[in-house]
Amino acid sequence: MTRFSKLIFWGFILSPFIVLFTLVQLTSLGVFGELPTFKQLESPQNNLATEIISEDQVVLGKYFFENRSKSRYNELPESLINALISTEDIRFRKHSGIDARSLLRAIFGAIFGKKNSGGASTITQQLAKMLFTDKPSSGLERVMQKLKEWVIAAQLEKRYTKDEILSMYLNRFDWVNNAVGIKSAAQVYFNKQPMELNTEESAMLVGMLKNPALYNPNRRLTLTEERRNVVLSQMNKYDFISDSLYEILKDQPILLDFKKASHNEGLAPYFREYLRAELKKWCDTHTKPDGTHYNIYTDGLKVYTTINSRLQTFAEEGLKIHIAKLQKDFYNHWRGYTNAPYPEDFETEQINDIIDAGMRRSDRYRKLKRAGKSISEINKIFNTKVPMELFSWDGEIDTILSPRDSIKYNKFFIHSGMMSMDPNTGYVKAYVGGINYKHFQYDHVTTGKRQVGSTFKPFLYSLAIQSGYSPCYEIPNVPVIFDKDRWGLEKDWAPKNSGDEYDEMNITLKFGLANSINTITAYIMKQFGPHAVVDLAKKIGIQSKILPVPSLCLGTFDLSVYEMVGAYSTFVNKGVWIEPIFITRIEDKNGVVLEEFTPKTNEAMSKETADLMVRMLQGVVKGVYSPAANKTLGTGVRLKYTYGFENEIGGKTGTTQNQSDGWFMGITPNLVTGVWSGCEDRSAHFRTIYYGQGANMALPIFAEYMQRVYADTLNTGIHPIPFNIPRSTYEEIDCGENIQGGQYDEFEEEF
Repeated sequence: MTRFSKLIFWGFILSPFIVLFTLVQLTSLGVFGELPTFKQLESPQNNLATEIISEDQVVLGKYFFENRSKSRYNELPESLINALISTEDIRFRKHSGIDARSLLRAIFGAIFGKKNSGGASTITQQLAKMLFTDKPSSGLERVMQKLKEWVIAAQLEKRYTKDEILSMYLNRFDWVNNAVGIKSAAQVYFNKQPMELNTEESAMLVGMLKNPALYNPNRRLTLTEERRNVVLSQMNKYDFISDSLYEILKDQPILLDFKKASHNEGLAPYFREYLRAELKKWCDTHTKPDGTHYNIYTDGLKVYTTINSRLQTFAEEGLKIHIAKLQKDFYNHWRGYTNAPYPEDFETEQINDIIDAGMRRSDRYRKLKRAGKSISEINKIFNTKVPMELFSWDGEIDTILSPRDSIKYNKFFIHSGMMSMDPNTGYVKAYVGGINYKHFQYDHVTTGKRQVGSTFKPFLYSLAIQSGYSPCYEIPNVPVIFDKDRWGLEKDWAPKNSGDEYDEMNITLKFGLANSINTITAYIMKQFGPHAVVDLAKKIGIQSKILPVPSLCLGTFDLSVYEMVGAYSTFVNKGVWIEPIFITRIEDKNGVVLEEFTPKTNEAMSKETADLMVRMLQGVVKGVYSPAANKTLGTGVRLKYTYGFENEIGGKTGTTQNQSDGWFMGITPNLVTGVWSGCEDRSAHFRTIYYGQGANMALPIFAEYMQRVYADTLNTGIHPIPFNIPRSTYEEIDCGENIQGGQYDEFEEEF
């Protein structure tokens, strides 16, 4: 063979490689389209979910476009890495981004029509495709993309370690069902952290990499199991698991603990939604190093909250248990009444007006208005039956109903809101905004405000105590008249009590508070005036507008549970109001602290006044003996004789006009808790105070909650300890009552 012939021969043999090399070089120069910059390679953009973390390090939920959270390599189990490498790229540790042997095998397989010759894409190439290239649509584009993948893969190998590439790959992949990245996938499919995954669970997730929509265990469990076993066989083939272990694992069923990532599900959904709005405000005023604002859906922030996951669970359980029972009482209470749950004297037109107002407040109505629908078109839609899910305490109801009728149905439900905080730190430990977030998204902790009734009375009493009145100071129980001319009223006003058994008697402040006697509170109001009450309200963190009128003494204004819990913390915190807060710090995706939070404080009353008020609030629960009735009376004694609490607890019930609102504020040395219960419409309520008083509507929720808290002191760290108050205060509140032989009874209060 001549020299020229040899050149032609070798040129023919080498020409594909020369062409390939030339194409790769041209691709690297950007001839066939832009490649990622060095900066992009160093910091590939992922949409990382913001995590909401409880004080005991439980992820309460996430905010995301993609439910993606980062896991470091040392947070990944060995079984997962072995399953990935043995199935996707067994020579991953040896090549530099492109596996020449696999590439040649794939080329010859394509030439000679061998379908089982295997793929050529390495893990690094797959990562390059996910990070920087789009899915190809056809022939030439496919070739160009492959060339780009090779170039990018080589650059990734230069800039990252093998371990970093593996973690980047697993953090990037979308396992469907809102499970983007291995951390989310482990949580969604198995309710675990990645490191807790066992071998067969790791194999299932790796098996899904081939086609997560096809190998979706929620839809095709058998097919997914078969694919998992392929991964296990690969692990066995390359000696990552033994023959005996493989035989055992391949026969194991897939056991899911599926927890789909949803803003409607999980712990503290009302709190998470409240926090979402607050974090958006925070993002609007804080910028990243590149000058752009933070984004709660994409920047992977870690928000460390004050919520305790166990206390939150106990609060949700306590609220649901009591309101479910109360709802049954409500149905039975109104059975057989035509206008239920509205008063019998309501006209049909009045009820229709209420339903119409509810219709106009609905999301459906607003969307139809934005879509340009006329009122007549909207009314037709609201009166047309459609398939829907309705809430019930026995489970969701699938039915066909018109939207208008669904509003009528939902008007019958009793709602509730509850918040619990540490009065010494301001840290909110539990936040329950309603009975079911999926069906009722209105938040009754911070958004909703209702008349507080008698729960505001202790603050008037504190004005008297601060001014030198003794808890044993006696006031005649006679009508207190506010003259219309002096007080700027339309007519003279005299608050009434719910009963007449103490008329004309001298009553101590202590007994008046324990039994919520209106005339005593009215007497205090007349002594100090409404402006002093408004001034005190500002000192104890009340931000809602309160008009300086005499009826303040009966709590005729609307406040939120959030405001009331903060206000009551003043008593336990030695007269210093402390702001309830929800966040301790915010970190970026790399763990850098962006901001830490501390509560505001304000001295509202003296320590001595606060201590005496705590003792008087204990009297609401322990009861104060009445010689006239030969009973120990108090609106909160149910905590003692029904629920068996023997530790130091103070509290105050509240019941507004017509039983529209039931309140209970409970204080202990380490928790202040507020509960409100009532229907969405104030005109819907129990007909009698027996069912509708705060001691029945709200107090049992506090009791159910605290029973669970004290039953789990080992984990919560909250014990039934006494208040840190000098013994001398007992002498100041000892009004000489003889309680021997008296029985406990609940005093019914009225707005």
